[in-house]
Amino acid sequence: MKSDIRVIKAEPFFPQAVARVPLKFGAVVVESLPFCHVRAEVENRSGARACGWGAMFLMDLWAWPVSPVSHEKRSQAMIETTRRLCRLYEDYSDFGHPVELFHRLEPEFQKIAKGVCDDMGLPEVMPFLCTLVCASPLDAAVHDAFGLVNNVNVYDACGPEFCGSDLSAILGRDFKGKYISDYLVPMSEKIPAFHLVGGLDKLTEAERTASDPDDGLPVGLDKWIRRERLRWLKVKLKGSDLKWDMQRIRDVIAVIRETQKAIGIDDFEFTADTNEQCQSPDYIVELLERLREEDKEAYERLLYVEQPTERDLEAHRWDMRPIAKLKPVIIDESLARLEDFALAMELGWSGIALKACKCQSGALLFASLASERGAPFTVQDLTNPGLGLVQSVSLAGHLRTLRGVETNSRQFFPADNAYIAKAHPGLVRLTEGMLNTSSIGGFGIGYRGETIEMPWGR
Repeated sequence: MKSDIRVIKAEPFFPQAVARVPLKFGAVVVESLPFCHVRAEVENRSGARACGWGAMFLMDLWAWPVSPVSHEKRSQAMIETTRRLCRLYEDYSDFGHPVELFHRLEPEFQKIAKGVCDDMGLPEVMPFLCTLVCASPLDAAVHDAFGLVNNVNVYDACGPEFCGSDLSAILGRDFKGKYISDYLVPMSEKIPAFHLVGGLDKLTEAERTASDPDDGLPVGLDKWIRRERLRWLKVKLKGSDLKWDMQRIRDVIAVIRETQKAIGIDDFEFTADTNEQCQSPDYIVELLERLREEDKEAYERLLYVEQPTERDLEAHRWDMRPIAKLKPVIIDESLARLEDFALAMELGWSGIALKACKCQSGALLFASLASERGAPFTVQDLTNPGLGLVQSVSLAGHLRTLRGVETNSRQFFPADNAYIAKAHPGLVRLTEGMLNTSSIGGFGIGYRGETIEMPWGR
């Protein structure tokens, strides 16, 4: 295809992002981390060139949480892996669509990660999920540059006019004659947004202390609800203390009901996420049954539960059907390779969580798989701000998600949204609990980069 590209140069930047308030999920607390940006220059077969951008947190505490390697060393390994992945793309001379390039080069990703870990003398190699996170800002930049050099939005470039082969080349014969474009939808101007209630988050402004930030933004959930008239929430649970988790749900629901009543609305849904901390699916089954018995309305407003058990699907091969009979159960951390999808469906998971940090190319392929199989899917954001936020929202907006998209950077990393705030005001503050996506569009991923003052060189 004349639109096919090759990467001429890929340049990573690693500014540090500091959380406004600590972000707790599962057994970890995130306070600061590298916010990797990649600028990729590409050339198409006609000789035209353009530069695109991608941005993603290198969050080892999510992608590589259990390890004898220190947090500092894990972070260093991710930074170096990202650098070497950029060189991998630079050294690859063949042309292709970004998804094709990803598919061809992905078998090299883990070899590069192993080389980094060996060179650093680490006792183990980072998991493949972690390697995908390292690749994700680069993959996004390649997609963005592809759209810019060919004067097309990336979501309008997923059909036969721009792809040299159909999906059967990657996903198998069931996808003969089918393209990613077959599973995309026009983006709505407004998208439901999930607000995170983290494990350390305060539920009321009355809990505010002198140590909390005094920056004009809310601290308590009640004030967030008043500020943005929130309707969709994601509640982080311990997964190891049923009494605590039940009380947390009671407390969150009570604040939602009381605050919404005060501002004249009665319209909310929520999800629950233990981030792999449950010893078995039985924990969630018991939690759901107790919630249904104690508060049927709250139970009915619970949309789904996310990743209750550890990420290694083969370790116990847990049967998720007992949970799925009660509520959809969505796989997240366990989903990294395409073959993970088939095993998840075999084990009774209801659907999947897509994340831009698992690479734009991977998310589009997983969305195609799930759509074809009739499995519901969600879009989670790893709390990414800036260009990562724009990418994640745009991804969700072009797919038939179970419900909207998660968007946490307004709460935890608002300073890192500053450089996109003027161009995308509807993404950094919600209205009626929804994102306004009218600012997303144009060529590439839709950042409207010409209106953004990048903190790093053009």
